[in-house]
Amino acid sequence: MQPDLIGLEMTQGELRRLTGFRPDQVFRPSIMANREQRLKFLRHEMTVVLVLTLIIVGFVYVFIILPTRGSSVMLGIILLIVVAIALLAGLMLWRRVTFPKTLIILLDQVDKYHAVIKAIDIQDQLASVENQDDREKVVSALQLVREDLVQGLKTERILRDNKKLLANNQDLFINNVETLHAMSDATGKGKALSASEYAQLLNQSLQIALDVQAQLRKLRKI
Repeated sequence: MQPDLIGLEMTQGELRRLTGFRPDQVFRPSIMANREQRLKFLRHEMTVVLVLTLIIVGFVYVFIILPTRGSSVMLGIILLIVVAIALLAGLMLWRRVTFPKTLIILLDQVDKYHAVIKAIDIQDQLASVENQDDREKVVSALQLVREDLVQGLKTERILRDNKKLLANNQDLFINNVETLHAMSDATGKGKALSASEYAQLLNQSLQIALDVQAQLRKLRKI
């Protein structure tokens, strides 16, 4: 991957700093649609449930059941099943309450943003040098999209951590949509969008920025 694309990527550490959560902690439908991410998420969930179940059941069995009812394998098995189901249900409920819909949507936009970066990387590997000017325009557009994504994630966290904060500070809602519109029009002028892979990628970048802007407007109404 070219250095300019590496610089555009949003690392797991950066996303954790911006949101307060590891991205893989946030339950999202898009994760379940991806087989690799789905398996990773489910493994993590099952590990958490298993560890907590063993700790809780062990404590209850040793300090409550043994002193009062004596050794009972059947009771231990029943307790394991009940505690595991309760923990799994509680974990899912906690995720629904903890992770707002806006955060989920913004992280989905981050995934789309990274998909555009990956597409450019593929074009680079195909040595598509004749479209170098268009490539530079898309990279410039992605820099603006990145700024909007960072601002959107920052704003979401500020309002999540400070629910009584009045969202009338214009600086929180600055975005680069108008600039991206102009770049998209300039790239598409004189040729159909379908005639250029980079023009399509620029259009995708604009759509990501528009979706981020929509979420910022919703946050502003809180």
